[in-house]
Amino acid sequence: MATTFNILAILVMVAVVIVLVRGLINMMRGGSGVTSNKLMQARVLLQAVALALILLAVYFTRK
Repeated sequence: MATTFNILAILVMVAVVIVLVRGLINMMRGGSGVTSNKLMQARVLLQAVALALILLAVYFTRK
């Protein structure tokens, strides 16, 4: 079970990096502020999901 959470956490962390890079590219190009805000919200949500998955992996590893 912990392995599943580890794999999911890694996938979500990769998604966080992708959203972060897209946000940086948007800012460098002078893109819309609305788009930057949506990307920031998505990044924060993905970070929360990644943290929850990491905590679940640790919890199931200790059992």
